[in-house]
Amino acid sequence: MQRRTFISSGIAAVGAAGVLPLMPAEAAAAKHAARNIHLSLAAYSVREALTKTDYDLFKFLDWCAALDLDGAELTSYYFKKDFDSAYLRRLRNHAFHAGVTISGTAIRNDFCKPAGPERDKEVEAVKKWIDYAADLWAPHVRIFAGNVPGGAKKEDAIQWVADGIRAVLDHAEQRGVVLGLENHGGITALPEDMVSICNLVGKHPCFGVNLDSGNFRRNPYDDLKVVAPLAVNVQIKIEIFQGEKKILADLARVRDIVLASGYKGWVALEYEGKGDPFQECPLYLKKLKKLFAREA
Repeated sequence: MQRRTFISSGIAAVGAAGVLPLMPAEAAAAKHAARNIHLSLAAYSVREALTKTDYDLFKFLDWCAALDLDGAELTSYYFKKDFDSAYLRRLRNHAFHAGVTISGTAIRNDFCKPAGPERDKEVEAVKKWIDYAADLWAPHVRIFAGNVPGGAKKEDAIQWVADGIRAVLDHAEQRGVVLGLENHGGITALPEDMVSICNLVGKHPCFGVNLDSGNFRRNPYDDLKVVAPLAVNVQIKIEIFQGEKKILADLARVRDIVLASGYKGWVALEYEGKGDPFQECPLYLKKLKKLFAREA
């Protein structure tokens, strides 16, 4: 099933009502379908170094190159304060000469707002980051939906989010950037609500889901299967939720879900574990390289 045709299909209702089992045949096929998958590392993985030391995104790009990665995801939170276009060009040039593609950036925004000045401000902020991504030659921007405001109905907030996304899509298309809505909790905590937002946005070549493997809490693996066909970017965490507790994820199972959906594109490790990321990330990237190895 192609990711875009999923929006108008009935499979969303099935996923919301129960589980979508990955059959043994599908899992076996997925293991041999790792074509056009490219690994990246999210700068969020080394957030402590980027906020508390002199480590910066240039050094992060060098580290991604040393790790023999195809890409680096430059989380917006760690850009130089009050940066200008010259800074973006330096980052782009640095990545180019390091042989690393800037696979995307990730931003904070809140579209859970009714029409008005507050939502207009969020729309303009997202458009600004679309421009930054284009200047970086980054193909993707991860966006958030937000939380339902107190006293508001979820159905209204879902419509507000869809309206906010639609308000920036023409600009995204003009700049050649794809937006991925992340399942980041809040109004996107449940896959059926993610699908409702996507249905309201409608088909668009510059919109889809930023599939984060570590954020669903109800039935993580089953819920991932519901939205995986919509993915335009994938972030993999080393843990998933079991109730309110985090446990180590079955990365092979996550891999099978991603590949069985027909996904092609970037897969970024976003490390949130308790260990030293400079020690742990290389180990997990090695595992991901093996899991997504291209087989003849």
